[in-house]
Amino acid sequence: MSNDYILVTKEVTKRFGGLTAVDSVSIAVRRNTVTMLMGPNGAGKTTLVNVCTGVYKADEGRVLFDNEDITELPPYEIYRLGFVRTFQIPVPFQSLTVLENVLASMKSDGENPLIAIAKSRWIKHEEGAIRKAFNMLSKVGLSKFWDLPAYKLGAAQLKMLEVARALAAGAKLIALDEPIGGVDPVYANRILSYVRSLKDEFDASFLLIEHRIDIALPYADYVYVMDKGKIVTEGRPSEVIKNPKVIEIYIGE
Repeated sequence: MSNDYILVTKEVTKRFGGLTAVDSVSIAVRRNTVTMLMGPNGAGKTTLVNVCTGVYKADEGRVLFDNEDITELPPYEIYRLGFVRTFQIPVPFQSLTVLENVLASMKSDGENPLIAIAKSRWIKHEEGAIRKAFNMLSKVGLSKFWDLPAYKLGAAQLKMLEVARALAAGAKLIALDEPIGGVDPVYANRILSYVRSLKDEFDASFLLIEHRIDIALPYADYVYVMDKGKIVTEGRPSEVIKNPKVIEIYIGE
């Protein structure tokens, strides 16, 4: 696996009974890019991400993340390595504030009694964590909502809170599952603009799983198109959008 790529799948297949949801899929996500996985509903996009993040086990093929084979690893170990995914329906800690949600996602060594008795040391650590959390919230447009409980946020804001939490967890690669689903076009463009800026600010890579290609495509560096469990084409956005296979898929949808 080349060090240029953060995620590589090799001939990954996932079946559910007689249905092949993902059929020999090979993709390569380059570091510090926004790679888009697009296709109609039921194409197998989310299933592929679930295999990559350990939610499902591949029936065939391998998944490599950051030069490590993660095919057989459970989700929590993949998360610990820095591969984090968000969901179509955000799942924050609803009763915690926006700030507390981000703080809770930061990696910690847990309660250390030796540090606990050194007040100046843990106060300095906590102050640093709060500054870091506020910086992340400012980058996703949520800093003024820091003291609101998460359940008071709108759907689009919750999606950005998920991204901030992923960054707080030290994510190297974030898989965003339909981040602009159900969001009005103006805020959808704002979300994707945030993603582009976060890529450089935090040296992160993004795998964008999206159905609304009219809005999302201009924000991608590279695109894979799935249909019926297979990759049907790939390339730069300007190339993919002109591909006859892609036009046929979306016109016939």
